[in-house]
Amino acid sequence: MEQRGELVVNFDVNAGGGMAKIRHVEIRRFRGIRRLVWAPSPGFNCLIGPGDSGKTTILDAIEACMSVRRGMEFSDADFFNLDVSKSIVIRVTVGALPDQLMDLDLYGDVLRGFYAAKGKVEDEPGRGREVVLTFQLTVGADLEPVRSLYSERTESNPHQRQVAWRDRAILAPSRIGNHSSANLAWTRNSVLARLSEEVLGVSGELVVAARDARLAFGDKAGAGVGELLALVTSKAQEAGVNVGTKAKALLDARALSFSDGAISLHSEEGVPLRSLGTGSVRLLLAALHREASSESSCLLIDEVEHGLEPHRVISLLHSLGSKDEEAPLQVFMTTHSAVVVRELGGDQLTIVRKADTGRHVMRWISSENSIQGVARLYPEAFLARTVIVCEGASEVGLLRGLDRYRVKKGRKSAYASATAFVDAGGRSPEHILERARVFAEWGYVTKAFLDADVPIPQAARTAAEAMGVQVCTWDGALALEEALFMWLSDNSVDELIELAIGLNSEELVDGALVAVSHGRFDLDAAKTLMNGDAAYEDEERELLGRAAKLTTKDSKVGPGRKGWFKTVARMEQVGEKVLGPGLANAKPELRTPILKLFRQSDD
Repeated sequence: MEQRGELVVNFDVNAGGGMAKIRHVEIRRFRGIRRLVWAPSPGFNCLIGPGDSGKTTILDAIEACMSVRRGMEFSDADFFNLDVSKSIVIRVTVGALPDQLMDLDLYGDVLRGFYAAKGKVEDEPGRGREVVLTFQLTVGADLEPVRSLYSERTESNPHQRQVAWRDRAILAPSRIGNHSSANLAWTRNSVLARLSEEVLGVSGELVVAARDARLAFGDKAGAGVGELLALVTSKAQEAGVNVGTKAKALLDARALSFSDGAISLHSEEGVPLRSLGTGSVRLLLAALHREASSESSCLLIDEVEHGLEPHRVISLLHSLGSKDEEAPLQVFMTTHSAVVVRELGGDQLTIVRKADTGRHVMRWISSENSIQGVARLYPEAFLARTVIVCEGASEVGLLRGLDRYRVKKGRKSAYASATAFVDAGGRSPEHILERARVFAEWGYVTKAFLDADVPIPQAARTAAEAMGVQVCTWDGALALEEALFMWLSDNSVDELIELAIGLNSEELVDGALVAVSHGRFDLDAAKTLMNGDAAYEDEERELLGRAAKLTTKDSKVGPGRKGWFKTVARMEQVGEKVLGPGLANAKPELRTPILKLFRQSDD
C-alpha cells in the first residue's frame, strides 16, 4: 500500500532473507535536515533529487548511528542552522533481528514493534507488528556522541542499554566510498573478513617470512584462503576487472606493522588491488558485498556512478542485485546519473524533497507503468527541482537559446536553478499535460509550455493546474513560429527573416512564402519591408508565421521541407539571437507566458 505525500509502504517484513534490515529512519537537526521520517525498502533505496537536498546527509546519518567506528568527530557545522542548543538525534530502527537480539531478559524493555502497513514504529511489540530495536545517536553542545538503544519506556533512564560490540558489528553497514579500498585488506569488519571462515593472523613465522621474502609469505597466506581468492578472481572477471588469472594474498608493502590490514589482495603480478582505478575498486567491492550479503546488514554508496562509465554503472547495479526479485542486500545509494534512474525500477527510486521549513519528505517514484515510463523517458528531469514540459523540440530549443541570452546579460541560468527542459514529443495537449502532472505529483515545480494551434481541452488544463502545474501558452490558435512573427517587434521580424535565410536559403524561404500565400507574397515583397520605415501588417505577419512552420506534411510543395527553424539547434539561435534581445519590446501576448516560464530561475 502506498499513499501520496509522505511515504507509507507495505512490504513483507521477511523480504530479502534472514539478515537484519533497516525498517525506519528518523533524523532530527542533523546538518541541513531539521526533521526526516522514512520507512525505506528492504531492497534497493536509490536517493535522487537536486544537489544539496540532503541525500548524502541521510547516508552519513545511518552510518554515524550504526557504525562501530570509534572516535567519530562532530562539529558545530553538523547541527541544523549551527544551533548547538538543540541536540542532534538520529534513530535507526532495525528488523529481521538475529535471535540473540530478541532475548527478552536482555532487551525486553527496549524491544519495539514495527507496523509495516503504515511504516511506523510503535513503542511495544504487538500482534501484527515485527519485533525491532531502535538504535539512537545523540550529540549535544559538548560534541560527544552518545549511542544507546531507544524506547519511550526507558528514555528517562540515565543508564541507557547498549548492544554488545560483536552484535553491533553484525548490524553495522558497509560503505563504498573514498576509503572503501580498506575492504581489500583483512581488516576488522572488512568484506574479506566477513567472507573468510577464519581470521588471518600474522604469526612470528609469517613476520620473518614477510621480512625475508614477500612472495613466500604470500604463498603461505594464499594457501589458507584459496577458495576465497578463487572467488575474488571469479567476481573480478564477471565485473570486467583485470586481476590476472588468480588474485593473491600478499603482505601489503605499505603496511608499517604486522597487524590488522597487513595482508591485502594483490593481482597476479603482485600489484595491490587498492591501486586499481576508483571504478574498478567499486565494481569489485560491489560483487564481493553481494557475495557477503548473508553476513552483512546493509551497504551505503554515495554517488554510485563515481569513476564508472555508463556500461560499468549498469554492471555494478546488477552486481548488487538490482534486477533480482528479492534483493539479497539492502542498499542505500545516491546518484546524479540519468543512467541509474533509467536502469532502476520506480520502486527502487526515492525522491528526496526539502520543504522550506527544513523538513524532508521521501517519496517513491512508484513502479506504476505510466509513472515509471516517464522516469525512463526523462531521467534527467527527475534529478532537477523545476521541470518545464515543452510541447516539442522547437519549444525546448527556444528556451535553451533564451536562457543562454539571459546568462550573457548577467541573469541566473535556468540550469543553475536545477531546471530541466523536457521534450514531450509534439503530442496532443492532453498527453503533454498528463506528463506534467506526473512531475507535479511528485513534488517538482512544474510548468507546461504549449503553443495554441491545437486547442487545449479545458478539463485537461483544469486537472493539471489543480495538481500545481503552471500552464504557459497564449490566446489565439497560433503555433510557436506564428506567435513569434505575430507578436515580436518589426525589427525582430527582420532578424527572424534574415536568420531563416542564413539557416536555409533564399530559395527555400521564398518557396514557402509563395506556397502559403498562393503567390500573393514572396521574399522580394518581404525584403521591401525589412530594415525600413514600413510596418508589417497583420496579414503579412500571419503569412510569415505560416511559411516558417511549413513542412512536407503540410504541403506537397518542396519535398523534404522541415520548416525554417524546426530543430533544437535552430530554435536555440532564434531564442538567443532574436527572442532574447527582442522580448522586452514584444507584445504582452508573447512576453507574459515566456517570462512566466523563467520566473522560478530568478526567485
